[in-house]
Amino acid sequence: MNIALCPGSYDPVTLGHMDIIRRSAKIFDKVIVLVLVNRAKVPSFSVQERVELIRRATANMPNVSVDSSEGLLVDYAKEHGAHVAVKGLRAVTDFEYEFQQALINKKLEDMETMFMSCAPQYMYLSSSMVKQIAAEGRDIAEFVPPELCEEIMERLYKQPE
Repeated sequence: MNIALCPGSYDPVTLGHMDIIRRSAKIFDKVIVLVLVNRAKVPSFSVQERVELIRRATANMPNVSVDSSEGLLVDYAKEHGAHVAVKGLRAVTDFEYEFQQALINKKLEDMETMFMSCAPQYMYLSSSMVKQIAAEGRDIAEFVPPELCEEIMERLYKQPE
């Protein structure tokens, strides 16, 4: 079985993330969307909340599962029989960081990384942008999965006092 990981922080999951997940699910027998803990970031949603949001958004994708990990990606991959990480790229700036990670993963466990360009309509989209827009009370419907929009907005909107 050809198993791929789609690792990320997903805080929150966006339509750009969903594009990469959906396209990966067409290529691989099984895709594990892996919510990773990034100690350098202060998340808006807990790890378990992010896992649950992604599970709801991927419910119609039978070969996609969702999990979380606090350890190294290569250790999780080895434990779950995955040999490739799929990383979405929006711009050249994404590539520099992701390429460094890919080289480390290759060195540690001979793990491959597949880079997938984002669909053009999502090139500008990031979780950080969604958080900023939602915090100001602006509509995020065209940026996040429709079934999650209201819940994400409720969490992120900072109502004036």
